[in-house]
Amino acid sequence: MKVFIFLANGFEEIEAIAPIDVLRRAELDVVTVSISDCKTVEGAHGIKVKADQLFTETTFGENDYYILPGGLDGMLNLSAHEGVNELLKKQHSAGKKLAAICASPSVLGNLGILEGKEATCYPGFEEKLVGATVSAKSVVEDGNVITGKGPGVAIEFSLKIVETLKGKAVADEVAAGMMIK
Repeated sequence: MKVFIFLANGFEEIEAIAPIDVLRRAELDVVTVSISDCKTVEGAHGIKVKADQLFTETTFGENDYYILPGGLDGMLNLSAHEGVNELLKKQHSAGKKLAAICASPSVLGNLGILEGKEATCYPGFEEKLVGATVSAKSVVEDGNVITGKGPGVAIEFSLKIVETLKGKAVADEVAAGMMIK
């Protein structure tokens, strides 16, 4: 299984880097994917990150996990990418794992993926969670989808992903190693 984190120009840096770090601490195979034609992707605060692969050169498999960091411009770029949208719809229809944080749960909402689910997002994007029951919780897991509120919960969001993939004991061990109570 591979965990793919999609990077689009304007992504919220902590919402991409925290999951990369936390999931790799849990010994998960994390691959960052640039959705543009360049591996170097610039975040919302000017931090440039070199993705592992370009979207166009990535082979996606049956047991993948897809993560969407937030950031307004990043979310808009993800939402406008037809390839990402097709992958997300296919992933959801197969009941496979998806996670999105901050503004990016709206990408899932726009695709109908949150229909009938509880979800959270950055304040102001609630109306984009089409069909969802909007939660005030920091991190919400409902079925195959995990959503997170924003930058301040990036580690909690990441640990929830670890828990769903490797169990609570591993998530707790990673948290303890990071001095998180």
